Amino acid sequence: MKAIAVLCMVEVHTAAIIPPEGISVGHPAAFVAAAFGGMAAPLFVTLSGWGIHRGAQRRFADNFNNSAWIDWVLPRVILLTMCQFLVNILLNVERGGRFEWQTPGVLTLLAIAALLAPLLSRFSTANRGIMMTLLMVTPLVLGGLAGPELGWFERVDSIGLVEWLERLILNGTYPVLPWLAFVLLGSLISDLENTPKQRDSMIALGFAITTGTIAYSAYNNMDWALTEGDAVLTFFPATMAFIIVASTFVLLAEKLLSAYSSTGSEKLSFLEPAGKLTLTIYISHFAVLGIAAMYMEGEPRLELIPAFLVTIGHTLIWIPLAMLHQKYIPEISFENLLRRKSQSAR
Repeated sequence: MKAIAVLCMVEVHTAAIIPPEGISVGHPAAFVAAAFGGMAAPLFVTLSGWGIHRGAQRRFADNFNNSAWIDWVLPRVILLTMCQFLVNILLNVERGGRFEWQTPGVLTLLAIAALLAPLLSRFSTANRGIMMTLLMVTPLVLGGLAGPELGWFERVDSIGLVEWLERLILNGTYPVLPWLAFVLLGSLISDLENTPKQRDSMIALGFAITTGTIAYSAYNNMDWALTEGDAVLTFFPATMAFIIVASTFVLLAEKLLSAYSSTGSEKLSFLEPAGKLTLTIYISHFAVLGIAAMYMEGEPRLELIPAFLVTIGHTLIWIPLAMLHQKYIPEISFENLLRRKSQSAR
């Protein structure tokens, strides 16, 4: 699942940097790319939340004190924040990219998740479920604070510490409110691993609400889903409907893949190396896209077929690269760096 999540992230980012000529929002190709994009980040954040929660549970099951908290949290927060700045530099606006160097993003969101994980892991499953529900509702409460009028380049820029904190918490690309809901979803998936009936009840409720959002969209003659703009589901900013629908499909994906793995089939085992390198792949693919952005700046867009082949090729190439990495240089990765820093902090 982690491999699928990061590969979907690679796909949607590549499609954004190398969009084909003449493809409108309503084109089927755009719909497919947007569908992958809409699910990529929720799946990525949820599974990261799952991993962070598992790590916190193991670390603090018997030893919860300030010293242990700092030793576990500090390396994660520092490394994830530094990696976010690295991503921003690799795909910087000044070289045809999409980010300002100081932009908060998905990795700073995960840094906040790591900071809170030792505390959140102490709460019961029911209490974290309540917290997730409250976070889902925050888009309704925030209203204009979520920045529905902000364009992309305003959303990824900030002047001064106060505005940077606003982007981190309220109106950036992946603000803590409401995106921390997916981190909590990951913790719930971890807890409900052996109680599939509860997960299935959540999926059923999610699909009922999803059907309601589609009906509302049709009745009011609104777009159902857009990246941004006037629609029931929007990604920037994330609406309550988007959080619920995306969470439902994340739970469905986990259910289907769990059922598949329970059959004993190893047909998807070729994805496991990529699943062990999600942070490394996430950062590395921005280095490739940064070069592509510089090359494409001022150049005409590619036709549909070449753009499609480049996008799919860049997505799939990380599977064999991950295999080679795990075979020859498994110790060289951001994941291994984090493990070493965590061990040295103990």
